[in-house]
Amino acid sequence: MKRTNKKLIGLSLLCWTIAIMANAQHEAYRANSYISKEGDSLHYRQLSPLQIEKGEKYPLVLFLHGAGERGSNNQSQLTHGGGMFSNPVNRERYPAFVLFPQCPAELYWPSPTRPGSFHEGNPFPYNATISRPLALTMELLGEVIATYPVDKDRIYVVGLSMGGMGTFDLVRRYPDLFAAAIPICGGIHGERLHNFKTNTSFRIFHGDADAVVPVRYSREAYLKLKAEGVDVEYIELPGVNHNSWDPAFNRDDFMPWLFEQNKKTNKQRIAR
Repeated sequence: MKRTNKKLIGLSLLCWTIAIMANAQHEAYRANSYISKEGDSLHYRQLSPLQIEKGEKYPLVLFLHGAGERGSNNQSQLTHGGGMFSNPVNRERYPAFVLFPQCPAELYWPSPTRPGSFHEGNPFPYNATISRPLALTMELLGEVIATYPVDKDRIYVVGLSMGGMGTFDLVRRYPDLFAAAIPICGGIHGERLHNFKTNTSFRIFHGDADAVVPVRYSREAYLKLKAEGVDVEYIELPGVNHNSWDPAFNRDDFMPWLFEQNKKTNKQRIAR
């Protein structure tokens, strides 16, 4: 009994320590809200470089969370990926501005509402106007770029699930803005990629056992982008269900690949 109690106490202390560390990493993000001219608001968290050197410019990462992290608490959007960028070692190695906007609970990144099913027909809009949360996100992004020393050749967008769909949507709408895009277990209407030209480098992740968003959407997007001459890499994760962001984030080359991307060098590489 005593031995069991010691194990339980040890496990409790470990869980408590992990929770404290996660909370400390989340607290590195400043909480704020963007208010549009029309009065609409968008909650977001912002991480800044540990030290901003005079005359230096820094990359910016826009992170789009999944459907499960929607809401108004301005905290849930950091659940997946937040600790990766605020990790002290990564903050020192990859100084950057990082934005985590939060989509309201009743809305969706790539479309006005969440599709009823991802297993029937084509759930992705073909010619819909930009969703209100993504439009507000782009206004916020423009404000941050104008306010802080952001390197405009190193702006990145990363998204998972609903956010992976939003990642595809944003790059399709703004093909000249981002140096890199990492859509994870997302998708897009394939016809939107017809005659699509961009210098954005894509890295697509999807688990082949995804029971929520079928893997065929990422496969199709990869083939469409490849056919249009876009710089794209597709990484399929065998046996992985919907949470393919975990193995993606745990790859040793996830952060190095992202921060190596630069629109100038991308353009030269694609031209060759």
